[in-house]
Amino acid sequence: MKVKCDNQELELPTGSSAKELAEKMNLREPHQALAVSINGKQLDLDAQLSDGDDVKLLDFESQEGKEVFWHTSAHVLAQAVLRIWPKAVPTIGPPIENGFYYDFANLDVSEGDFPRIEKEIKKILGENFKPERHEFLGKKEALKEFGDNPYKKELIEGFEEGSLMTAYKQGEFFDLCRGPHLPSLGKIKAFKLLKTSGAYWRGDSKNTMLTRIYGISFPSREELKAYIKMLEEAKKRDHRVLGAKLDLFSFKEEAPAMPFFHNRGVAVWDHLVNYWKELHLRNGYETIKTPQLMTRELWELSGHWEHYKENMFTVELDDERSYAIKPMNCPGCMLYFKGRSHSYRELPLRIAEFGHVHRREPSGALNGLFRVQSFHQDDAHIFMQPSQIKDEILGVLHLVKEIYETFGLRYTFELSTRPEKAMGSDEDWKVTTAGLQEALDEWGSNYKINEGDGAFYGPKIDLHVHDAIGRRWQCGTIQLDMSLPEKFKLEYKDSDGEYKRPIMIHRAIFGSIERFLGILIEHFAGKFPFWMSPLPVRVIPVAEAHADYARDVARQIRKAGFLCDCDESPESLGKRVRNAQLLKINYMLTVGDKEVQNKSIALRTRDNVVHGEIKLEDFLKNCTIEYKERKLTSPYQEG
Repeated sequence: MKVKCDNQELELPTGSSAKELAEKMNLREPHQALAVSINGKQLDLDAQLSDGDDVKLLDFESQEGKEVFWHTSAHVLAQAVLRIWPKAVPTIGPPIENGFYYDFANLDVSEGDFPRIEKEIKKILGENFKPERHEFLGKKEALKEFGDNPYKKELIEGFEEGSLMTAYKQGEFFDLCRGPHLPSLGKIKAFKLLKTSGAYWRGDSKNTMLTRIYGISFPSREELKAYIKMLEEAKKRDHRVLGAKLDLFSFKEEAPAMPFFHNRGVAVWDHLVNYWKELHLRNGYETIKTPQLMTRELWELSGHWEHYKENMFTVELDDERSYAIKPMNCPGCMLYFKGRSHSYRELPLRIAEFGHVHRREPSGALNGLFRVQSFHQDDAHIFMQPSQIKDEILGVLHLVKEIYETFGLRYTFELSTRPEKAMGSDEDWKVTTAGLQEALDEWGSNYKINEGDGAFYGPKIDLHVHDAIGRRWQCGTIQLDMSLPEKFKLEYKDSDGEYKRPIMIHRAIFGSIERFLGILIEHFAGKFPFWMSPLPVRVIPVAEAHADYARDVARQIRKAGFLCDCDESPESLGKRVRNAQLLKINYMLTVGDKEVQNKSIALRTRDNVVHGEIKLEDFLKNCTIEYKERKLTSPYQEG
C-alpha cells in the first residue's frame, strides 16, 4: 500500500502501523515520532495505516507533538503523586502552552515536596512503561472502572450516551483520557516541577478547591536547561516589577484589575496610540468612537446577553432599563454602519475603533497587564463583498507585518476552521474559509490549521508574536463574521440594484493595548527604543554652577519634540547617572565646565557606553532620525 508523508509517497506492506512507518524513515530519536495524525485525526503511534492515507508523524518541534509529550508527562506526575500519597484523588491533567499541570483533590503539598515527587518520577521513567489505550463501550463500563472517583464520574456522565470513551494505562496507573500518548515513557529525558497552586474544579469558584501541580518536560536535558534559563530571564523581565520600577502603572484596591497609568506610562501609551492612528489613516480606515454604556436590548440582539452576561458589568438605571458596559466594540460598530444607507461603491469600508471595554474576570485569572478587567482594543471592522475577502485579508496581513516588525517581534499565523456547531450555510463557510486560506497561501508564510477551532460565526486567523526570549503570545485575530451582519440586518445596495448582506472582518492586531504593552515591557526588558521611551533623555549638571546651562539644554531638546528632564538633585554625579540608568533612560547628557564653554554635551547611554563630548545639534539630528524612523537600535549603539 502507499501513504503520503512529508510530501512524499511511501510504499509499505499492507497493515503497517505508523510506528513501522517511523522506523522505515529512521525516526528513532526521543523528539521524533511521538504520535501520528492520519487524515487529520491524531492517534497513537501503533495506529494502523490504510492505502492512500495522508500521514503526519508528530515530533516535539510541532505544537501537536508537544501536547502529546506533555499530556503523557502529566500522567507520569499523577502516577508519582499517587505512589507517595495513595489517598490523593486525581481529577484532570491537560497539556498547556508550556508544559502541563495535574489537579488533585485530598492532597496538600508544597514546593518543598517537589524533590520527593521528582525522585519518584525519575523511577517511573526508568521503568519505561508503554501507555496502553483502553476503550469503553458505554458509560456503564467506564463508571465501573472510575465511578469511585466523583470527578471522573462527573466527566463520564457528561458524555453523550453511546459515545466512545477511552482510558490509558501505564504500569499500575489507569486514567480516563482521550489520548494520544507517547509510545513509551523512555521518550521523556528531562522533567521539572515548577510550582503549585489552588484551582477550582472546572474553573468554577462554587466548586471544590483542588491542588494543582505544574510541570515541564523535554526529550533532552539540554532543552530543559535552556528552558530554566529562559524562566530566569523572564523573571528579570516581569512587567509587573518593571512597571513599578519605571513608574509606568499601578493597581488599586478601589478599582480591581483596572490599571492606573502614571505620567511615564501615559507617555509610552501615547506613542503607541499615535503610531496606531498614523497607520490606520495611511491604510484607508475611518475611525469612530462608540458609547461604553448601552442597553440590554442591544446585547440581546448581538447574543452577548445570553452567552456572555457573566463576564459583563451590568447596571439598572432610573428609567428601570438594564444596561451593560461594553465588553467589546462590535455591536456599537454595527449600529454605526446601520445608521445610513450604503452602496457597493463604498466597499470595502474599513472602520476602526480604539475602544475602551470592561470584562469581569475570575480573580485567579488576573495577571498584571496581561489579564485585566478594563482595557482598550484596537478593533476594526471591514465590511465587504465576498469577492473582496482575499484582498482585504492580505491588506490586514501587511498591516500585521508592519506593526509587529516595528517592535522586532517575530510572528506566526494559525487558521481555525468551521467548528461542529456553527451558523451559516455550507456555501458561506466554503467561501469564507477559502478566502482566508487563499490569502495566507498568497502571503507565503507557513501557518498551522486548527480544524474545527473557528468561532461559531466564521473562520479566523490567530496572530501569535514571539518575543526576545522566544515566548509565544497570542495578540491579535482576524475573524470573518456572517452572524452579526445577519443579526443586525446590515445591507448595501449592489450594482444590480439588489440589497445584499455584507461579509465582515473583525480585526485586532495589538489586541488589548494593555496586554500588548505588558508584552513589550518584557520583550524590551524595560529598555524601550527611543521613539516610544517614557523618558528618552535626561540632562545632568555636574555641579550647581552648570544648572542654568543644563536647563537650557533640556529646553532645546523639548523644543525639538522629545521628552526630557533635568536632574539637579544634591546627590553625587555618579549616583545621578546610576539613577538614570535604573530608570532605563536612553541617553544621559552630563554638562560641566567644558560643555558650558563649548556649548556641547557629554553623552552616555543607559548601558554605560560613554561617547564623551558632542555637539547638541548633532545629537538632536540623530534623535530626529531615530524617532521618525522608529528605529529599534540607537545610532549611539549600546553595548
